[in-house]
Amino acid sequence: MIKKILVSQPKPSSEKSPYFDIAEKCGVELVFRPFIKVEELTSKEFRQQKVNILDYTAIVFTSRHAIDHFFMLAKELRVAIPEDMKYFCVTETVSHYIQKYVQYRKRKVFFGSTGKIDDLLPHMVKHKNERYLVPMSDVHNDTVKNLLDSKKLNHTECVMYRTVSNDFTPEEVKDFDYDMLVFFSPAGVNSLIKNFPNFNQGELAIATFGPSTAKAVKDAGLRLDLEAPSEKYPSMTGALLHYLLEHDKD
Repeated sequence: MIKKILVSQPKPSSEKSPYFDIAEKCGVELVFRPFIKVEELTSKEFRQQKVNILDYTAIVFTSRHAIDHFFMLAKELRVAIPEDMKYFCVTETVSHYIQKYVQYRKRKVFFGSTGKIDDLLPHMVKHKNERYLVPMSDVHNDTVKNLLDSKKLNHTECVMYRTVSNDFTPEEVKDFDYDMLVFFSPAGVNSLIKNFPNFNQGELAIATFGPSTAKAVKDAGLRLDLEAPSEKYPSMTGALLHYLLEHDKD
């Protein structure tokens, strides 16, 4: 019986989050506790990549972390971002976050609707003469690079922040009594193994979002009980609700 679920993400800020509906409908306790955290690179570490921000005319943002660390590094490096710099973001929500740092002008901010870089490509191709800079985490694959290469866009990827394990305190280790864990990145799975080197899964269920996270669970020799997204359930919350309702029937 699944009664207590650890979701490896920060607690949703909105009370309307589908997670709270799941807790109510299924009578489960949801605990939100990220397994990973993001740290900034120092200006010295960034300079070692020999990337000059002012050589670029457009920035591609895949997350709010990327926005924060881009503007923090620019400030530390004393780089004044030009007024005509263009910004390409994977979602509208990410694009609005830019307002925290610069005045939002529609003529220079573009965004996709699905959160996938593929959806942003048509906007970028329309501006094929731009020189694109893509701030990334140290944990990334070549998906973005390969997609931009496929459209013959002028681009450079650079690391601006790192993803590290958000270590558990001795008290948290002692109180680790969950029936299900929900992961959203391979780094989260790696953090589990780091914090619990003698981890024994037993009856504990594991859910993942994204193929690379699912692979990390299997590579760690663990059992994967729920994999999202699927054609029927594109979101983790939808897949989780279905799983819990089906599980409750058993």
